[in-house]
Amino acid sequence: MKFYDRTEEIRNLQKIKESAYTEHSKLTVLTGRRRIGKTSLIFKALEDETIIYLFVSRKNESDLCTNFCTEIENKLSVFVPKMTSFIEVFRFLLEQGKTKKFSLVIDEFQEFININNSIYSEIQNYWDQYRLQTKINFVVSGSIYPLMSKIFKDRKEPLFGRADSSMKLNPFTTSVLKEILSDYKPNYSNDNLLALYTYTGGIPKYVELLVDNNALDVSSMINYICQSDSPFIDEGRNLLIQEFGKNYGNYFSILNAISSGLNTQSQIAAFMGEKSIGGQLSKLETVYDLIKRSRPIFAKKGSQTVRYEISDNFLRFWFRYVERNRTLIEIQNFKGLSNLIEKDYPTYSGMALELYFKQQLQESFEYRNIGSWWEPKGDQNEIDIVAINMDNKRAFVAEIKRQKKNFKPQLFENKLKVIKKKILNKYIIDSKCLDISDM
Repeated sequence: MKFYDRTEEIRNLQKIKESAYTEHSKLTVLTGRRRIGKTSLIFKALEDETIIYLFVSRKNESDLCTNFCTEIENKLSVFVPKMTSFIEVFRFLLEQGKTKKFSLVIDEFQEFININNSIYSEIQNYWDQYRLQTKINFVVSGSIYPLMSKIFKDRKEPLFGRADSSMKLNPFTTSVLKEILSDYKPNYSNDNLLALYTYTGGIPKYVELLVDNNALDVSSMINYICQSDSPFIDEGRNLLIQEFGKNYGNYFSILNAISSGLNTQSQIAAFMGEKSIGGQLSKLETVYDLIKRSRPIFAKKGSQTVRYEISDNFLRFWFRYVERNRTLIEIQNFKGLSNLIEKDYPTYSGMALELYFKQQLQESFEYRNIGSWWEPKGDQNEIDIVAINMDNKRAFVAEIKRQKKNFKPQLFENKLKVIKKKILNKYIIDSKCLDISDM
């Protein structure tokens, strides 16, 4: 698959590089979940530059440095003495930066924590000494957001305040997914688009896998995902065990509960056997950035009317179908898994359609607030989408249905009367039923 999107990120990386080469060394921190395309972005943005690329794997420090020295020697065409500690390597590069301009990229930067935690303070020491004397475009990237955030945003950490620029990569937008399908499946249907969004969440690597395997309609996507050697099968587990470490069991159970529709704290606690889960919910939200609290639009921040959602679309799908049906995978019944997912596709994709339209509205930049609304008590009236225009005078209210035939106009009108009376009495309301044809 060819390279898509990231125009603004490429422009920013190139602007920082020019600043580093003309003024003095700059440090950029790039974060984003695994498979989001951080490394591809860096190489695309700096494709005409000298790049020293150092990947931090969980090896012995001396072994890592041997690989690093080879990379430096090849890229800078200089003799590199044998070095066994990273800080020796780093200082050598800084010395080279006094007379040479190059980009230094350290990938999975957070992994130094598992190799030699003192490396960060040593980097800080030498960076402060050499930064103004050198012209190095220093880019560090990391996939484990809590660790990267701690390294650069915790006041107690040595590299706090050292980043000249920070960037976080997000999944592809809905318009980019359309562009990809137009290129590789010109006659695609909106159902194909919805399936691509539902199963990949717009994560570039997952999209690439489907494109490269010509799996771009609903059935072929499901069949590819459910093959015995499919990278999707163990993807969620591999991603999250690295985030959570050994104590992943309770976090997995919470995410399982949310993916199955148990979205209040009391429901999740009951699923967990009445365990105290407040601390773990808080960490999943604020540290791991894997869940988010959803409140009715205009509800106060401290309101107890809260629903929890998995914020990563791919993981929402993976927990609902792959992790929950692990027994099918263990007995190699991939056909059974495929049938189960395909049978439930109309229901599950209907829920994903609401997320799609919310994202589409967000990407239009026409609204100041986008959410849902429901009554915590009483008749339980619920509105799928409520969006407030930038002028703060108009509100767009929508009901989401996969098929228009399932829309009940009178019921929707009754809900509109309730929401206008309760929270939208000052707004001009535009209302509509959105279905798959509106994508």
